[in-house]
Amino acid sequence: MELRQLEHFVTVAEERHFTRAADILQISQSGLSASVRALEGELGTSLFIRSTRSVELSVAGQAFLVEALRTLASATAAQNAVAAVRGLMLGRLTVGAEPCLGSVDLPGELARFRTTHPGVDVRLRHAGSLELSEGVANGRTDVALIVSAGDPPPGIRLSQLSTQRLIVLCHPDHPFAARGSVDLASLHAESLVGFPAGWGAHVLARRGFAAAGFDYRAALEVNDVHPLLDLVGYNLGVAIVPESFAAKRPDLLRAIQIEDPMPSWTVAVAVADEPSPAATAFLTQLAGGQPAVVSRATPVPQT
Repeated sequence: MELRQLEHFVTVAEERHFTRAADILQISQSGLSASVRALEGELGTSLFIRSTRSVELSVAGQAFLVEALRTLASATAAQNAVAAVRGLMLGRLTVGAEPCLGSVDLPGELARFRTTHPGVDVRLRHAGSLELSEGVANGRTDVALIVSAGDPPPGIRLSQLSTQRLIVLCHPDHPFAARGSVDLASLHAESLVGFPAGWGAHVLARRGFAAAGFDYRAALEVNDVHPLLDLVGYNLGVAIVPESFAAKRPDLLRAIQIEDPMPSWTVAVAVADEPSPAATAFLTQLAGGQPAVVSRATPVPQT
């Protein structure tokens, strides 16, 4: 069993697709398939349930993934330790981010980091905040820019970047547009546009609704802010979003305050308790060249 085979297995497990995994790994699909089959032969069991349209982990594959991730993380840490002794910054930096958080010019920061540390392979992935937090905990992601939406998994530390209020965006012709504020009871009766479960705005809105005795359900779900603004712009619903979203289309949409108490939209950086040298360097860069102060998050009950 080789580290290369573990990397092949993990990439297929993450992508749930051999062709996409082969593209990421920059090897042929037949070579990737042969590598995984050889690993399965050595283990004496199938790691994937294959069909013509998808690839899913088997029960054995799910168990093996946890240990494969741990092994690859340990190998990377060993390589980084040797590189540090030699005064080099090598390895990989995987950054995760929930889209449109504000607070950080992520493309600019990644470009600056790559220029400063050309020996580091920089990767970026987008997902919801809860999934990204889990990714940091299990070693798939080194640094994640997330919405602080509750008690993070064990082994994660958070550094707060910014905080803002949640507001309601609506079409100028919507009845809410003539009001200065709106309560959750009124919002509960509306068609809502929102993000999927696990994304920051969804988790915070659900928590605020629950505190007021309501269920939060978005009739129209999207995974990016621009489709959300489009749907609201066509008056197909209203959206509960951070205040900064209102500045994206100030002439086309109306921002309304929420009367009832709502959780704050707090953007934070999540890292492991013992971040890699590359992750530490990136945190220092985000902190403006000063060593980043990263502390454990205060547990917040989730709803």
